[in-house]
Amino acid sequence: MGGWGEYLAAWAVFLLSHMLPARPRLRPALVSLLGQRGYVTLYSCASVAVLAWLIAASGRAPYLPLWDWAAWQAWVPNVAMPFACVLLALGIGIPNPFSIGGARPERFDAARPGILGVTRHPVLVGITLWAASHIPPNGDLASVTLFGAFALMGLVGMGALDRRRRRAWGREAWLRMSRRTALVWPGVGELGKASAMKRIAFGLAVWLLLLWLHRPLIGAVPLPALR
Repeated sequence: MGGWGEYLAAWAVFLLSHMLPARPRLRPALVSLLGQRGYVTLYSCASVAVLAWLIAASGRAPYLPLWDWAAWQAWVPNVAMPFACVLLALGIGIPNPFSIGGARPERFDAARPGILGVTRHPVLVGITLWAASHIPPNGDLASVTLFGAFALMGLVGMGALDRRRRRAWGREAWLRMSRRTALVWPGVGELGKASAMKRIAFGLAVWLLLLWLHRPLIGAVPLPALR
């Protein structure tokens, strides 16, 4: 198991980096020391760095194949990733009292939920799509555990956040805040607004950039036709 050491260490650091800030006394202390903006900036940079290490460590783990590769498998992420990138673009930075940090709840309009009319957790759905869609073309043990764990965390996280909000707000407040939202599935919200269209365009641009950078950064060609 020696070859798995870095991968397991990266997972341990990743989990600790998400568990420790949730401690009741630690986060307020860090915010007091760094300021809200400083804390968010530092935590975001650290999270990205740890995630990059985890992904790189999974690529350096011993290769243990679970199934053979086939061309159709590569189309699964190619179909899913535009939706994942758009959901992330629509979900990041918006007022969302249902999110992990409960971002700017005072600015959330329950009568006009926007993307939250499609899903209360657009970022988690985007991450789940990214992770689950990358399982079929990556049939080795390290990759399956990496992407499978992220997909599972996304799915479990959505239900856990909803349960936490219901307990914290009470039944009446929950019904008032969530009446025009969905856990995952259709409402069109206000996706026709110009600001939403800009975010959708940005998400698609990010997807194209990731498609272009996938080979130099990850080392894998994302489009089967180019293999």
